[in-house]
Amino acid sequence: MRTLVAAFTLFAATSLGFAADPTRDALWAAVRNEDPKAVKAALEKGADVNAANEIGITAIWIAGGKKNVEVVDLLLKAGADPTARDAIWYMTPLGEAVGEGNLEMTKLLLKAGAKDVDAALLLAAAMKNLKVLTVVADTGKVSQDALDAALYAAKTEPKPASDVIERLVKAGAKPLPAIPEKERETWKSFAGTYESDGGGKTTVAVKDVGIVSRSRYGNLVLRHRDKDTFVSIGVPSETVTFVRSGNKVDRLVHQRFTAETSYFRAEAKPLAKPVAVAGVNDLGGKVTAPSNWPQFRGPDATGIADGQNPPISWDVKAGTNVRWKTPIPGLGHSCPVVWGNRVFVTTAVSANPDQKVRIGNYGDVESVNDTSKHAFHVICLDRDSGKILWDKVPIVAVPKIKRHQKGSQANCTPTTDGKRVVACFGPEGLYCYDFAGKLLWKRDLGTIDSSFTLDREYEWGFGSSPIIFDNLVILQADLSHDSFVAAYSLEDGSRVWSTPRDEIPSWSSPAIWRTGGREELVTNAAQYARGYDPATGKELWRLAKKSEVTIPAPVVSADRVIVCSGNRPIQPIIAVKPGAAGDISLKPGEKSNASVAWGRMRGGPYMATPILYRGYLYVLSNAGILTCHAAETGAEVYKERVGGTSYTASPVAADYRIYLTSEQGEVRVVKAGPDFHLLAVNKLDDYCLATPAISNGTLFVRSQHYLFALGKPTVK
Repeated sequence: MRTLVAAFTLFAATSLGFAADPTRDALWAAVRNEDPKAVKAALEKGADVNAANEIGITAIWIAGGKKNVEVVDLLLKAGADPTARDAIWYMTPLGEAVGEGNLEMTKLLLKAGAKDVDAALLLAAAMKNLKVLTVVADTGKVSQDALDAALYAAKTEPKPASDVIERLVKAGAKPLPAIPEKERETWKSFAGTYESDGGGKTTVAVKDVGIVSRSRYGNLVLRHRDKDTFVSIGVPSETVTFVRSGNKVDRLVHQRFTAETSYFRAEAKPLAKPVAVAGVNDLGGKVTAPSNWPQFRGPDATGIADGQNPPISWDVKAGTNVRWKTPIPGLGHSCPVVWGNRVFVTTAVSANPDQKVRIGNYGDVESVNDTSKHAFHVICLDRDSGKILWDKVPIVAVPKIKRHQKGSQANCTPTTDGKRVVACFGPEGLYCYDFAGKLLWKRDLGTIDSSFTLDREYEWGFGSSPIIFDNLVILQADLSHDSFVAAYSLEDGSRVWSTPRDEIPSWSSPAIWRTGGREELVTNAAQYARGYDPATGKELWRLAKKSEVTIPAPVVSADRVIVCSGNRPIQPIIAVKPGAAGDISLKPGEKSNASVAWGRMRGGPYMATPILYRGYLYVLSNAGILTCHAAETGAEVYKERVGGTSYTASPVAADYRIYLTSEQGEVRVVKAGPDFHLLAVNKLDDYCLATPAISNGTLFVRSQHYLFALGKPTVK
C-alpha cells in the first residue's frame, strides 16, 4: 500500500547509508519487524526516537505503514513527532496509516496531533474506506476545500460509493461552485492526455467546476491561482503549471513541495513510422576491424562501436539477419560481453522453475523471495556459431537477499581483459576464470544488501557491474549500510584498496574516464557523483545530486563526463569538466561553475544510461521518450516518443544509428543526429532487459530465454 500512498498525489509518479548508530539502527530494525519488546529495549538503551536520515525518515514514519499499533503507541509515548514528513514522497505517518487502511493506527496518530488531515481525507475517500474517512472527518479539522473536493471526486467516480458520499455530506461537504463559462473557455487548450517520462498518465478536462484531472486514483479538481498555474483543491502543497510552446500547450509540470514531474501531451503527434534515410540504411555490411566489447556498455563504457556495422533490421521468425539463437537457462539481466571469438554471459538457475519477471512501468516496491537453491552460471559461447564452449557453476546456494520484481539474481555484467573474465553475483561472490573455463580465484563479498531506500524490508538485489582497470577489478557497492568502492587484484582477487562511501543504495556501475592526461574512476550515486584515483581509491572530487534511486552509469567522453538520475526529488543531468577537484556541487540556482559545463535539474533518466554520440546526448525514458541534447550546452534538440511500453536496457550506437531495446523485446533503430528518424522496429518475441553488445557486424541481444546474434550472414 505504500506505493498507493506515494502515488496519491495529483498524478501517478513513480535505509540510507549513513554513519553507524547501533541504538538507532536497533530501533529501526525493531520497528520494521513490528516487535514492541525490541522497540522498548532500544528506547531504554537511549535510541533517539526522532532520529532521521538524510531524507527525513524516522522510526514513526516507518511504523505508520506497518500494522502494529502497539509499536506506534510506544514511539508516541517516547516523544515521536507524529507530523514527521519525508523529503522524497512528502508523506507523514498518518498518510502511511490511511494508505494501509489501518483504522486504529489512524485514530492513534490523529489523537497524538497528526496535522495532514486534508490529504488523509482525500486518500480515504479515494480508497472508499468509510471507517477511516469517518475517523478523519470527525476530527473537525478538515478544511471545507478538502470536504468539497472529496465529495466531487466521490460523485464522479465510475462506481460512486453512496455511503462515502453520504458521510461527506454529513460532515459538511458541499457541491463545488461552477466557474464562469468565459473563464473556462480560456482553459480549453489545457485539455488532453498527458504522460510522464516514467509512464504515469493523467487526463485533463475542463468541467463546470473548473480543471479536473483524472488518473487511476480518481478525479481531482484544480483551482486557478495565476497565469497558467493551478492548485489542487484540498491539497494546496500541490500545483500544476501548463507550459506553452508558442501558442500550444505541450506539457504540464506537477509540483508537490519541491519535487517536480513533467507530463507531456500523449496525443501531441502520432508515432513515427520507419523510414529509409540515404547513407544510413545501407553501409555495405563492412566491418573495419572486429572490436571487443569487454564490459557493461562496451569499450570504456561508452556504448559505441563504430566500424562494426550491425544490421538495421532483422526478422527472428523468418531467420533474416539472425546468425544464431542460443537458449540460456535460468534468469539473468547481465549483458553479454565479447572478446575475440568469445562471448560471455551469466545467469542464475533456480530450483523453482516458475521464475518470472514483471515488466512495465509501475511503482510496486515488493521483492521476490525465492528461497530455492540457485545455480549461478558463467557461460562462454563461440562468437560465430553460438555454440556453448563451457558452462561453469561457481556456487549453488539459496540467495542471501531477495530481488526486485523486475530484477534477477544475475544482474551484474561480467568484464574481461582478453585473458580472464570476472563475474559478480553480488552477495554470492566475485569469480575469475581464464578463457579455458578454469577458476582462477573467488572472493566472498559478504551479504552486500541493496534495498529500497525508504524501507530495507524491500530488498532489490545487487546491480553494479565490475570493471577492469590495469591489473585491478573495481567494484562499486552502494548499500543499505557500509557502502564502499574497492579494487581487487586481477591476479589473485586480493583486496588492493577499499574506500568507504557515505552513500545510500544505488545500482549504477562505475566507469574509467580518460581525459586531460589523467585517468579517473567515476561513480554515480544518489547522494553524490564522485571521481577517484583508480590506482589508490583516493577521492578527487564530488558533486551533490540527492536523488532517491540512482541507476544510470556515468557517460564518458574526451572532454566531459555526464552523470544523471531520474528519481525524486530531482532528475539531474550534469556535465563535469576535466580536472575537477574538491566539492564541485552546483549551488541553488546555478547551472554551471568552474568544474561543471552545464547542469539540468529535470529530465534525467531513471533506468537507462544515456549515450553521448557524435556531439549529441540521447536520453531514453522508461516510457520510451527519447530526448536529444546538444552535448556542448545541454540544450534540448528534440524530444520524441519512439514507441514501446517500457525500457530498462541502455541505448547503444554504431555507424550513425542508435539501438533502443524495450522490455517487450522490440529493438528500435534511430538515426543519429539532430533530426529524428526512426529507421526500423525489430521484434525478438521475448522479454529483454539487458543492454546489447556490438562486435564484428553483429548485435548480441540477451533476452529472457535466449542470446541472439543478429547480423548479416556474409559477415566474417
